[in-house]
Amino acid sequence: MKKRIGVILSGCGHLDGSEIQEAVLTLLAIDRAGAEAVCLAPDIPQHHVVNHRTGKEEEGAVRNVLDESARIARGEITDLKRFDTLHLDALVIPGGYGAAKNLSTYAVKGPECTIDPGVEHAVRSFHDEGKPLGFICIAPAIAACVLGSRKPELTIGNDPATAADLESMGARHVECTVNNAHVWHEGKVVSTPAYMLGPSISEVAKGIDRLIQAVLELA
Repeated sequence: MKKRIGVILSGCGHLDGSEIQEAVLTLLAIDRAGAEAVCLAPDIPQHHVVNHRTGKEEEGAVRNVLDESARIARGEITDLKRFDTLHLDALVIPGGYGAAKNLSTYAVKGPECTIDPGVEHAVRSFHDEGKPLGFICIAPAIAACVLGSRKPELTIGNDPATAADLESMGARHVECTVNNAHVWHEGKVVSTPAYMLGPSISEVAKGIDRLIQAVLELA
């Protein structure tokens, strides 16, 4: 039977939602590995809407995280509130500012951030059950906030300021190249820098492939 890997999305577009390339590479890696991806997102408003051509916020614009995530999932998206009914074997969260603006408040509050209750429940319950978790790009900030008391090993690449934030939340930061992934074997948590480092989609793909491979080996 195929392993079922939950993928929590945070919208559509790296400035206000999921980083699309990271999300698609995650889905591709899961499929190539012979597993099944199950896309989820919380049914909540986005923090804000950003025009990805100009990089500027669109004043007054309102979008929904679940609806926008459906664009990446080709409509095959499940409300995160149904998480406990899905019988998943592992969970992965791609990056993009949506992870720091919609799934958490890290972009605004830094180490004092809070996590969307549905996301926090998913991460904490999987960790408690000994099921593997994968965090891509800036998403390790979510892991640090939820699991900080357990001293998880995480990577966001080598950015000193973000690494310091993770450590202030209780995590142990490990430097990692973009084409690799770091595994915290004790807690079954895998992370990779992706576009925290870049510089190209092909290098980002290598790291995500390794993350998915590691997650499936732990599942």
